[in-house]
Amino acid sequence: QVQLVESGGGLVQAGGSLRLSCAASRRTAMGWFRQAPGKEREFVSAISWSGGSTYYADSVKGRFTISRDNAKNTVYLQMNSLKPEDTAVYYCAAAVGVVAGTRLDYEYDYWGQGTQVTVSS
Repeated sequence: QVQLVESGGGLVQAGGSLRLSCAASRRTAMGWFRQAPGKEREFVSAISWSGGSTYYADSVKGRFTISRDNAKNTVYLQMNSLKPEDTAVYYCAAAVGVVAGTRLDYEYDYWGQGTQVTVSS
């Protein structure tokens, strides 16, 4: 079992920044996904067990940065230059059987409760 607790969502104007945090009960490869109203859940970013490898969706590359503090078992998603189309519920997820990190949602075993990010224009 892996417990995940997310924090850091909120309301921000376009061009602004937010940082999401996901505290895990143990260390695994981690990912962030998001789901906007009426849309399917989509991959945002992932980080390997060690933190040495990171992955991004094309839509966020250059604006979002994923990182982790292994001493705290916490993963962060720094979101800069936010756009209205980034509005969604953001979920962190843990992949127990994956070391390198993955973009595939079915490879994640545990999911956080979600945190709302709203970007106003």
